Amino acid sequence: MLALVVSCASVANAQAPALNTLTVAEKAAGWRLLFDGASMSAWRGYKMADMPPEWSVVNGSLTKTKTTEDIVTREQFSNFELLVDWKLELRGNSGIFYRATEEQSRVYWSAPEYQLAEDSLTPDSKNIMTAVGAVYGFYPSIRGVAHPANEWNSTRIVVQGAHVEHWLNGRMLSQYELWSAEWNRKLHGDPSDTTKRPLKFAPYPNFALAKSGYIAIQGDHNGALSLRNLKIRALK
Repeated sequence: MLALVVSCASVANAQAPALNTLTVAEKAAGWRLLFDGASMSAWRGYKMADMPPEWSVVNGSLTKTKTTEDIVTREQFSNFELLVDWKLELRGNSGIFYRATEEQSRVYWSAPEYQLAEDSLTPDSKNIMTAVGAVYGFYPSIRGVAHPANEWNSTRIVVQGAHVEHWLNGRMLSQYELWSAEWNRKLHGDPSDTTKRPLKFAPYPNFALAKSGYIAIQGDHNGALSLRNLKIRALK
């Protein structure tokens, strides 16, 4: 019996994909690494030439332990599928932005956000519109999908033309169409809406209009953040 247990464990370990690598099938499908577990060369600070010193590589993860600058990919992307594994400590808060520009003082004034947050004590998690996996401020998340603080989660983001999908741990949380009538109502407000809700992004005329831009990771919020298995592939 012991020999059987050891044998099964060995098979499971052999089949587990190595972190921060691409399989033969992934390479054939056009996937690329944005982080190989050692080098941060694919990234730089927002409006900076180099990486902020608070970001580092720790045990094969791209990590920041305190509030610092946001980071962006050196390359811009248009239509793509993005995979990211991440974990946050209690009360941790971050985000992934796509098709971002450096037009504004902060990255979140230019691009939609996939919210990253610890899902129990983070203030944003009290509102499903700003909870983990939400299209921040536009489309809600789904409760009960995120793993607890300090445990790894897997995010998938699909951006193809106007179509966007947010996935978390294998479950689709939302899909929407940029620049649609519905999107514009959410962005600029509906004349029939009497709630006077704040239109946080409406003052920025080019918000979410870029057809190509950077992938960005938020660093200017609280909580230790670790990222690994950052992979991207272009879509036609």
